[in-house]
Amino acid sequence: MGAMFLFSGATFRNKTLSVTVPLAALLVSDYAVVKFLYDDLYNWLMTSPWPGFALVAITGWLLRGRITWLRVAGTSLAGSVVFFFASNFMVWLTGALYPVTASGLKTCFIQAIPFFGNTLLGDLFYAAVFFGSYEFVRRRMQATAAISVATK
Repeated sequence: MGAMFLFSGATFRNKTLSVTVPLAALLVSDYAVVKFLYDDLYNWLMTSPWPGFALVAITGWLLRGRITWLRVAGTSLAGSVVFFFASNFMVWLTGALYPVTASGLKTCFIQAIPFFGNTLLGDLFYAAVFFGSYEFVRRRMQATAAISVATK
């Protein structure tokens, strides 16, 4: 998910749409998963990760017009960190799992550390897939256009 938000932030021309389109996709998929896989047993409106994902899309704005492999890796790492802090802060803020105290916040972040590694690896992998595919298609289109012009 993080890679999708990073990619949309970096590539959508409209900044508002770069955040709202993937958030809308997340809303629809969250609803469908809870409705059809879990038979409405959970609250589908689990919004605590959404602000974190929106911040990842905004992080993607740093890549606009300056996409390189190093920058993609750096912003993917930054997006993972931003998501970690934002989503876990929101979990703590609800008070459902941890007391809304400094000690509760500390415990919330400590309990989330084991999940961070997979988030980071997934974000890096899928960022490579999204941005690599994007670059591949962009180069193919340029080559096709050049051949088209040359054969006229």
